[in-house]
Amino acid sequence: MVNNKKHVFIIALFLFLLPLLLSAQWLETTIDVSEMPFALVWNATNNKVYCVHDSSNVMTVIDGSTNSVITNIIVPGGFPITIIPYGLIWNSVNNKIYFNNCYLNTVSVIDCEGDSAITNVTVGSYPFSLVWNSTDNKIYSANSISNNVTVIDCAGDSVIATIAVGNVPVVLAWNSTNNKVYCTNYTDGTVSVIDGAGDSVMTSIPVGAFHAMLGWNSIENKVYCANYENGYVSVIDGAGDSVITTITVGSCPDCFEFNLINNKIYCGNTWDATVSIIDGAGDSVITTITVGNYDCPLPMVWNSTNNKVYCASDPNTVTVIDGVTNEVVTTITVEVWPWGIAWNTIQNRTYVANMLSSSISVIRDVDGIEEDKLHSVANPMLQIFPNPAKTFFIIHTNTAVQSVKIYNVLGKLIKAEERAEFTNEKQISLKGINSGVYFVRVNTNNTKAIRKLIVTK
Repeated sequence: MVNNKKHVFIIALFLFLLPLLLSAQWLETTIDVSEMPFALVWNATNNKVYCVHDSSNVMTVIDGSTNSVITNIIVPGGFPITIIPYGLIWNSVNNKIYFNNCYLNTVSVIDCEGDSAITNVTVGSYPFSLVWNSTDNKIYSANSISNNVTVIDCAGDSVIATIAVGNVPVVLAWNSTNNKVYCTNYTDGTVSVIDGAGDSVMTSIPVGAFHAMLGWNSIENKVYCANYENGYVSVIDGAGDSVITTITVGSCPDCFEFNLINNKIYCGNTWDATVSIIDGAGDSVITTITVGNYDCPLPMVWNSTNNKVYCASDPNTVTVIDGVTNEVVTTITVEVWPWGIAWNTIQNRTYVANMLSSSISVIRDVDGIEEDKLHSVANPMLQIFPNPAKTFFIIHTNTAVQSVKIYNVLGKLIKAEERAEFTNEKQISLKGINSGVYFVRVNTNNTKAIRKLIVTK
């Protein structure tokens, strides 16, 4: 009887500790850095993570393979104070980092090959956020006090245009399908739509006051705009630039993340600590899940390798959401006030900047690649090979194919063959597509299939 009780106690203790053990497995290491690490971005070319620090001119550079600090760049005139970590951008064409200095009205430019400061570009008053137009290789800066958007040519790092928009422009999003930049004007209740080629305002969409954050669905070509004060999301048609519906979500929606595999939008609701998961096709809330206790979640990142969403939540946790089941997989304890978040696709690591503890937590999925979750939305008879591929790949299927689209891990459409009608096999060229991880979306008469493709050149 005593032994039975002991066994029951041991089993109960194991079940109690199991979530903690799993969480410990997920947290790979913690990197000590300078004070107030604020925003993160991953450089896929050199496999480095760059971190800016609030109220400081120091940028920390971390080796993505070893998790060690390579250097600290002193940025002359850099002083990145802002309230959201959306002013840090990596330009993969020129291999440069851009970040905004709100109080100094500048954008700092960093050379990623030599990890050195290049210049500071003067923009408008209080640059709040940045976005990169990779088609025309331009950076756009939303200047919230001067009510304009500055356009920077990334080849020469010079200002080529200043565009007047609405009152208090705060957040930008780029639509790569139509080459448009969307800018929320917080107090006048509009979204300005900017032509990415001509850098002029095409139209202004009324959405109601207090809209701030933006998200873009590359599959449906829709822009999602969060109304922070009133708890709903306006959905904008990216082709016609009109509001097609509004979606009620949680209290104070303040961030978005897009899941390309399952066509879902994740909306973080700051005040009630929930994430509303939106069906990208039907524009309705699938479910709302709790991710913390208060004043969260903060930014999220989608990991396309394991199809999970990592959400900074609580004063010291990261919540992991399964992209298929919409359930919380685990909660990972990090350090104080996780704020910036970035994903390294090569090592499958998620980096979390802990603002009040001067550290970066490194999370690694011990389960590795979960291919079944990719195939759960796919035709099991469809195959692509060779994979990895170099100059081309072949699609093999037993059903008639209508279209083939290739997306990168950020959801940007890289290549499309809209009338690729064939049965059995077709060779797809990879000309002009760089090395990296991609998703091939194949539409047939009545099904869709998504396959992960690795390109090596």
